[in-house]
Amino acid sequence: MMRAAMGLALALLLVGQPLAAGNVLVVPGQKRLVAKSALSITPASEWNRLGARPGRYAETWTLDGDLLNDVTFYGGIGADKTLFREVDKRNRPLPRVSATMLATDIPALLESSYRIALGTPLMTIDRVEPAPFAGRPGIRFTYSFTRQGDMVKRLGEGRGAMIGGQLYMITYEAPALYYFARSLAAFHQIADSAAL
Repeated sequence: MMRAAMGLALALLLVGQPLAAGNVLVVPGQKRLVAKSALSITPASEWNRLGARPGRYAETWTLDGDLLNDVTFYGGIGADKTLFREVDKRNRPLPRVSATMLATDIPALLESSYRIALGTPLMTIDRVEPAPFAGRPGIRFTYSFTRQGDMVKRLGEGRGAMIGGQLYMITYEAPALYYFARSLAAFHQIADSAAL
């Protein structure tokens, strides 16, 4: 009985401890290269860079945890590469970047990738408009989705451009209720600071 109680107490203690898993505190005011690329960002506030990467050419930052808000950077993704790691390349291959993609193709690439990688049919691109990105002609778009097995509606905003035949993009996502609006200005500051 005593051993079981001690085991339960230890388990509860461990559950309450966040796993670092290579997470790094991002210091505000310092220019930082992201996603193993030439894309640089200068954040105005502290962020946490998550150790887990969604893809070879991507990295994710969060303020409150990746399920509550996250910014994902995609840097220099070349032709025939995917946004995320392949899960089932044989039966459900992810769409690939093309060097001849137009900026208007970027939202469709993200949508198709999410539908396959997240296994969700519940994703829509809500608005698309031209907007500069990292000092180049690009695109700004908004989207909404619900992950499979999760009833939380999430909103997202992305900015990106095809530069030298490579895709550069930043996305921000958070639950529609409270969190999206709460950190949207922080995302805009980061996206506005993007440079190559």
